[in-house]
Amino acid sequence: QLVESGGGLVQAGGSLRLSCAASGRTFSGYAMGWFRQPPGKEREFVATITWDGGSTYYADSVKGRFTVSKDNAKNTVYLQMNSLKPEDTAVYYCAAKWGVANYYSHAKYAYWGQGTQVTVSS
Repeated sequence: QLVESGGGLVQAGGSLRLSCAASGRTFSGYAMGWFRQPPGKEREFVATITWDGGSTYYADSVKGRFTVSKDNAKNTVYLQMNSLKPEDTAVYYCAAKWGVANYYSHAKYAYWGQGTQVTVSS
């Protein structure tokens, strides 16, 4: 089970940190991804981190502003979002997939959280 938290309403230029707590099973060896779904649009890739935290991947739209990290001792993945823009408004989901191949494809992720709303006002 994956449970996201930390969403909310923030002004443009502000910051939020999302958390994704994993429970109920081990996700050892799984890549952990963040995706988002803006209103009326398709779900899109945001960032992924490998199980050991050694590699991270970002969508071009968030590179340099967002940072994905994890704490294996706490079974938690984080998404630090800085310099937020109105176009970052979306429901944000964390997800898990075995291995890192095709990390950008939401169809490859087997486990999903329920999502957390992020709204950035202009």
